[in-house]
Amino acid sequence: MSSTPPSSLLVLLLCLPSLTLPLPALALATSRRSPSSLLHQFWPRHPPNAPRSEPAAGYFPPSDGGGAQLTEAPGTSPPAGEPLNVILAGTSDPAVLVDSQADGGFRNFFLGVGFTSECLGQHEGAPQLANLGDGNGYVNETAVLRWDYGDPSLGTCRETVQGGNHFRYWTQNGASANSSAVFMATSYEMPIAEGHNIVVNGYNLGRDWLVGNITNSSIDTSTLTNTSTFSGTVSYAGFVYSTSISYVSGLLGNTSVGVNHGSTVGIDGQNALDGLVAVLDVKITTIPKNATKSSAPITAPPPPLQGLIPPLLLSLLLAALSL
Repeated sequence: MSSTPPSSLLVLLLCLPSLTLPLPALALATSRRSPSSLLHQFWPRHPPNAPRSEPAAGYFPPSDGGGAQLTEAPGTSPPAGEPLNVILAGTSDPAVLVDSQADGGFRNFFLGVGFTSECLGQHEGAPQLANLGDGNGYVNETAVLRWDYGDPSLGTCRETVQGGNHFRYWTQNGASANSSAVFMATSYEMPIAEGHNIVVNGYNLGRDWLVGNITNSSIDTSTLTNTSTFSGTVSYAGFVYSTSISYVSGLLGNTSVGVNHGSTVGIDGQNALDGLVAVLDVKITTIPKNATKSSAPITAPPPPLQGLIPPLLLSLLLAALSL
């Protein structure tokens, strides 16, 4: 009996969605970095429930309101979490603080940085929780964005299989501390075959490689201090973003205590975390003339990919990619 070679299996699996997606939906789902809100609809949004207050720093330290700068990772014993080591400051342009690809929003900015939604809109595993000290208590992550390897359509499938940079995020928008800042837990993970564990020094490196993508330069993790600053420009869909980055101390400890994978992430006797957080202040410097038309959500959204691709098919796809 003949068998389908791995390459043919992969092509077959990738083409299956086209058998059920309407043609306009297929074009939207596979276009190269075309603005869309298709995958975004899978993730819950948490609109501000209190008047926004903008602290000078662009965020409220979570510990001031009884929160924490470490997440809670489910299933860890003893309980452990991951560092919220990047903050998109509330002093950024308001459009960038909106969890959307439309109108130059958060998703559009990070497409310019090289991160996009998870593989075919599917999320595996239990969500992590964070308490940003804003009165909301511990809440689930909003979503996870992954490095797309230069391919926003399927690149995050490669990241899921091969490993790479990724982050999960939460918005500080509760009644007691509504800065609208976005707190991100960033890390560089191993391939799926190695359980997506974090690489050595992967929390600090994930943070700094994200910053390096914004600045288009290499960030030397070993030389960073709480006086380090950088700047960079990225663009996507006609929007141009100018970002100022400052590294700050006092939010995270220089420690491995309470850190998920802490015993394996530390390097040469050093702690898993260096105690620094990268704070991004993002301004939109160019808005395309057709921004309203090109970035607006489609009026009749196609059926969600999540409902068209059953978990078994996704598992087969990921298995084919790993061959």
